[in-house]
Amino acid sequence: MEIILWTVAVLLLAQLLFAVWNVRQLPLFEQLGQAEAPLKPISKLAAEENVRLSILIPARNEERHMAHCLYAIQQCLSDEHEVEIVVLDDRSEDDTARIIEEFVKQDKRFRFISGQELPIGWIGKAYACHQLSVAAKGAWFLFIDADARMQPGAIETVLRATAVRQTGLLTGFPYQQTKSWLERLVVPMMGFTIACHLPIKLVSNSTDPRFSAAHGAWIVVNRETYEAAGGHAANFAHLVDDLALIQAVKRIGHHVVLADVRNQVSMRMYQNASEVWNGYKKNIFAGVGRSGLLLFMVLFVYSVLYVLPFAALIAVPWNPALLASALTGYLLGTAVKAVSDRAGGQSVWLAPLIPFSIGAVIAIGTASWLSAKAGKGYVWKGRSYE
Repeated sequence: MEIILWTVAVLLLAQLLFAVWNVRQLPLFEQLGQAEAPLKPISKLAAEENVRLSILIPARNEERHMAHCLYAIQQCLSDEHEVEIVVLDDRSEDDTARIIEEFVKQDKRFRFISGQELPIGWIGKAYACHQLSVAAKGAWFLFIDADARMQPGAIETVLRATAVRQTGLLTGFPYQQTKSWLERLVVPMMGFTIACHLPIKLVSNSTDPRFSAAHGAWIVVNRETYEAAGGHAANFAHLVDDLALIQAVKRIGHHVVLADVRNQVSMRMYQNASEVWNGYKKNIFAGVGRSGLLLFMVLFVYSVLYVLPFAALIAVPWNPALLASALTGYLLGTAVKAVSDRAGGQSVWLAPLIPFSIGAVIAIGTASWLSAKAGKGYVWKGRSYE
């Protein structure tokens, strides 16, 4: 057992070195534009025909978030911005539509559209985004979720980043607010996965779709790129629509950038443990291409690297010889998590809980696979998916 644990420690040391290097490759979103080049104001007469940016918000059953999301965007707007905001109510069963309509009445820069009935085979969010793209007038689209909060200066930063590009897609992971225990254990694991396994340089420097990552709450994509890639319609049945879109963009050879967008947008994806469970349960199996073998391999490797040393540490009173190897492995695993948590703006105290985070991911990943194999599918925002 000592040999296994020391081997794990060596692998974790290599993982730590990679993670430290990898997170440093993530550019700040505000560095993607040219701050010294002022944006040319647009006349009121040209505003309708020459929209530079369309901010597109799909919303279904978002009454607790909707007003806050729209107000945050409103605070970022300037009369000189060539921007429109289009909000689609995806046949919500709560007061989402009413909240949007009342807001639009007070600010004509916002536009409200009612979503059509979901066609057979389509995923709800993909169809909502597709409808938004059809209604949009802008040269660039910014897809943002209703539970996201745009930060001051964000729109100006997007306009500058797109002004120096003809085509392409820009994305990043918003700052994640977490409160409930399962949120704190699981939500930061998105950043952990990127830091540990995805060479960030290759997201931007390679056209290989395998090197892809995106977050649906912050996707900036050129209209020409979006249409050439087929938009959301090209992957209308894909549960992880954001990943499918960036992979489609890579396949047509257009440039993509993964950046640090925490200064532009924050969000609380889930409000409680139940939402965390169901949200990740919907995405994990689809995120590995619905491959049971790949999912098993990932969860097995995670177990060996991050759970085994902790389990051995607990067993030290019965086998003192394991202390050095088990403690080294656990501390290295904690260090890896600390690197990803710091890069994502999360509390460093979460890092020592890495065995429990991995355990939660294993449990949700297993449930995700079982639901698919049993034909039970997934339920999200009142809709059922296979």
